[in-house]
Amino acid sequence: MFCRRNDSVFSITQILHIYLTMKKNIGNVLALYPTPAVVVGTEVKGKVNWLLVAHVGIIGHDQIMLSMFKKHYTNEGVKQSGKVSVNMVNEAMLERADYVGCTSGAKTDKSDVFVFHRGEAGTPVIDESPLVMECEVVDNYETETFDNFICKITNTYVDEDCLNGKGKPDYDKLKPVLFEMPNYTYLRTGETIGKCTSFGKEYRKEK
Repeated sequence: MFCRRNDSVFSITQILHIYLTMKKNIGNVLALYPTPAVVVGTEVKGKVNWLLVAHVGIIGHDQIMLSMFKKHYTNEGVKQSGKVSVNMVNEAMLERADYVGCTSGAKTDKSDVFVFHRGEAGTPVIDESPLVMECEVVDNYETETFDNFICKITNTYVDEDCLNGKGKPDYDKLKPVLFEMPNYTYLRTGETIGKCTSFGKEYRKEK
């Protein structure tokens, strides 16, 4: 089947291609979201401090990056101690996590917002967080406005009821809160849709 437009003939496939590729350029907007929301814990001037961080990146199997605005009070503690805990946020924690993200530790003592204990590496670990990583800061890639802390994972703690049969984190049970910045919105984690490589193997069979 063909359609005519401006004396040109297009097939239905071509028309669909034209329609589906009509995208609007919205500028240099960072849109690689959503990302998991985490609360980082460290000590600043001898007192525990918490901060909600949503710019978290994976840079290897044993290292992550915490991208934190330079004006955050927490950054000082991360730099001085060289240690930080990364606490996954679930919905039960969200109200307090959001609070520590919009309240400055320079003006308010946030040490008692979460019940915590010290992990094996000495960092403050939130008791109710279903998954926590203790990290050692190995580098800081600074940009004009952000500290980008490169962190090596030293210990990972997971609630036993959030592990699968192979002893690995089960994210259907963990249900981490996700954050997306274009609209400053929190999202629920979706359901599992399949195993990695399974779709590719099926596609390979069809080729």
